[in-house]
Amino acid sequence: MSDWSLFLCDKRFAGLLNRPKSSGGPEPLDFAASQFRLPQERDHDRILFSTPFRRMGDKTQVFPLESIESIRTRLTHSYEVANLARSLGVEIAVSLADKLPEDALRKIPALLAAVGLAHDIGNPPFGHQGEYAIRSWFERNSDALFEPPDIENYPDIAADVDRLTQQHKNDFLLFEGNAQTLRVVTKLQVIGDDLGLNLTLGTLAALMKYVAASDEIDKKVQAQKKVGFFASEQSLVAKIRSETGLKGDSRHPLALVMEACDDIAYSVLDAEDAIKKGLVSLNDLLASLEYHPDGADGLDPVVKHLCELSRWEFEKLRKQKLHPSELQDVATQKFRVHAIHLMVSAVAAAFQENYQSILNGEFAGELVKVSKGGALCKALKDFDRENAFSHKSVLEVELNGYNTLNRLMDFLWIGICEREKYDDLESKRTSPFAAYVYSRISKNYRRIFEGKVDQYHADPNLPIRYKEMQLLTDMVSGMTDQFCIDLHDDLLKHYREMHTVNGTPA
Repeated sequence: MSDWSLFLCDKRFAGLLNRPKSSGGPEPLDFAASQFRLPQERDHDRILFSTPFRRMGDKTQVFPLESIESIRTRLTHSYEVANLARSLGVEIAVSLADKLPEDALRKIPALLAAVGLAHDIGNPPFGHQGEYAIRSWFERNSDALFEPPDIENYPDIAADVDRLTQQHKNDFLLFEGNAQTLRVVTKLQVIGDDLGLNLTLGTLAALMKYVAASDEIDKKVQAQKKVGFFASEQSLVAKIRSETGLKGDSRHPLALVMEACDDIAYSVLDAEDAIKKGLVSLNDLLASLEYHPDGADGLDPVVKHLCELSRWEFEKLRKQKLHPSELQDVATQKFRVHAIHLMVSAVAAAFQENYQSILNGEFAGELVKVSKGGALCKALKDFDRENAFSHKSVLEVELNGYNTLNRLMDFLWIGICEREKYDDLESKRTSPFAAYVYSRISKNYRRIFEGKVDQYHADPNLPIRYKEMQLLTDMVSGMTDQFCIDLHDDLLKHYREMHTVNGTPA
């Protein structure tokens, strides 16, 4: 059995690596000599002010490259998840006050707000289509990437590629934004000391929605159904979980809460965005819920109550003689408020009901599913999938994004691997185009790739081929939607010009 002193571990990432505290510099001013924020509150602020977090403002939630400013991006989605998580954290800390540390009322909401902000920070451009594009690129090129070349002509490359394990390969064939998130906050976000954002270990543990390595996926186990971390962070994850008292496939208790808030946010708010875009109406949504297999006709009391309440609100608003578009907008907002309140309240109750099994690491399910709001959440997700995710306008833009990412990865791979010396990662590129492409890759990603970092980044056990592929995914997943398109167009232009000069087909 673990306890909250471990779950809310204040030790920072630097302490995990036994880094000495920096010394020197001017003495602090008297009035600013101490911190009035708790470590978890500082985690929240570090994430909020970070560059990768701001980039999510131009990353797709559901509707790619959306011109309607009120439609959600990854950034607004993350703010909303953080808000729900903080609120749930307050409720948990108050309702379970007799079982929690004295400072839990500040620590738990702050930690949940932090992981709510950061949970999607590693996702690539174009939403889940970005993840599919990355996986498909590696699948399409698997023979060239994973099979050793002719050993007589390329002995060094053959020996290196032969070192790739199934986990190494799966890290890319099953690429997962959740695992990339951990990599971003611990390694890729540079603030001068190669420690990423140097978050507390409790926050890092709660950020992990899944806990399986890529060669240990088990679709039947919620904690292991997707990749939780890459081979490059495996030893780090083992230390984080040890320090926070997590064993086996158990998840941090607050990771369960964050997961529930993510489910609540996108199930309700993706439907609201579909209505805002004019793809469906509120009446369509209510009708779908009322006739959903788990809906009001199935006597689910929460779904039935929400539909009745929403129709009552609609009729009350209609008497105010609002413009039809305004009536639709306001009534939809009322629906959103009631739906979120019902599911958040249900999850809070489910956390309390399952508290002991959660604390013991025995709870293997999802809080939303076991709560009284489970049927509502499922019905909303089904509606989103049928009416938002599958709409022609969404699929068309997603297809364009998918194709753009695949072609861009072809270009970036040229810049990464076409160099004079295989074992010298910063050696001269073999063509002007390869040199130009490599120069367009972020300097801090290249610095980690080339080993110009502290020892814990430069894992000698990772094959060079693995590092090449990880540089590619680091670069791609860090892009915004528009930057991805712009970089693709720029590289395509130079690629065509090169072949025109050389008299070869592009």
